[in-house]
Amino acid sequence: MKTQELQILALNAFGERPTSGLDPDIAALVERRRKSFGAGSVLFYDEPLKMVRAEGAYLYASDGRAYLDFYNNVPTVGHCHPKVVEAVRRQVGELNIHSRYLFDVLHDYAEKLLATFPSELSNLVLTCTGSESNDLALRLARKASGGSGFVVTRTAYHGNTAAVTEVSPSSYKTGGPPPHVRMVPPPDPAIFGNDVAQGFADAVSGAIAAMEADGIRFAGLLVDTIFSSDGVFADPPGLLKPAIEAVHAAGGLFIADEVQPGFGRTGEGMWGFARHGVMPDVVTMGKPMGNGYPIAGVVTRPEILADFCADFGYFNTFAASPVATAAALAVLEAIEEDGLIANAANVGRHLMGRLRRLQGSAPITAVRGAGLYLGVEFGTEDGPRPGIAKGLINGLRASGILIGAAGQYGNVLKIRPPLCVTTEHADILVDTMEELLDGMA
Repeated sequence: MKTQELQILALNAFGERPTSGLDPDIAALVERRRKSFGAGSVLFYDEPLKMVRAEGAYLYASDGRAYLDFYNNVPTVGHCHPKVVEAVRRQVGELNIHSRYLFDVLHDYAEKLLATFPSELSNLVLTCTGSESNDLALRLARKASGGSGFVVTRTAYHGNTAAVTEVSPSSYKTGGPPPHVRMVPPPDPAIFGNDVAQGFADAVSGAIAAMEADGIRFAGLLVDTIFSSDGVFADPPGLLKPAIEAVHAAGGLFIADEVQPGFGRTGEGMWGFARHGVMPDVVTMGKPMGNGYPIAGVVTRPEILADFCADFGYFNTFAASPVATAAALAVLEAIEEDGLIANAANVGRHLMGRLRRLQGSAPITAVRGAGLYLGVEFGTEDGPRPGIAKGLINGLRASGILIGAAGQYGNVLKIRPPLCVTTEHADILVDTMEELLDGMA
């Protein structure tokens, strides 16, 4: 029997189910949400949560419970990190204007951020969201290459503008991307065998050839460098190198979407692309950049940006404001001061080891990832088992742990906590998973 493919926002969604049986306060809020936001509303869990505050690795709900957060990568340095809170509070009380005036914090931030990139990538454009960043990246690639065609992975998610939705196959409930967008499988050993890097490169080359045979000139490859929505694929290090060589040989650009793997999450430096020893032409950043304050960005080579700006103006009123850049600067400082890249490596290694030991006694087909971005795939010889992932998500929620899902079939548990989690938190997660899985047997 063919397992149903799932849209990313449908994974573990509360949907249109009735509110009877919910706590009256929660039921009333759900009805208010539906009335105000209609079909665009998305809520998690079989029983939605009303959150009232957060701190560090925990969210606190109206039911009086503390929920250990293994899902939300947006507060990358921890919920309500005092350094970020104080930076925003102080700056909003002093000055908050757009960036057509001069002020120090913008330039302090830009220089500190760019120092984390290879020297060739020396120009920054600030935006408000990862969607805006990827939208601009597509425009840069089109102008630099003269093409219009893009290759993405088949369950990718890159944002929600009109252009970026077209390169986000997981967003489609019906139909699929237009002809100028071609999809390839993620770098999955189950698909490509032992030589994942060459298999993925061959798939990218084939997609480029197919689009050009249809008269569509190739512009670029856009991938999230940990393939998060596809189910998390991080290994082997260097797997992207042959594909990027093929992209450049075909006259295209490589856009590294670092919204999810960036800012130290892999535990091996700041950026996911560096783990693979490749040089992007364009890098995009988003959600975690301001620890919840809306700031995002694009980093590229000066000649690519200059070529684009010769034809188009680009200005974003709120992105480069003093408050936005103060929040983002505080994030970079907190990553350094709190040792969060090393923490991601150490806690991630511990968590990976525990999950792989659990694999021996549970219907887990793979444990993948790097640092504090891991994927646990559930299945049997009969195929993917999304029901196990969904059961765990709601069981963990009932046990006070938040987590999500990913993958083509929604059968991959997606683990991406704030970078301040500890080995003790990791043990709580795996111990609870083990108990729940024993109960499902």
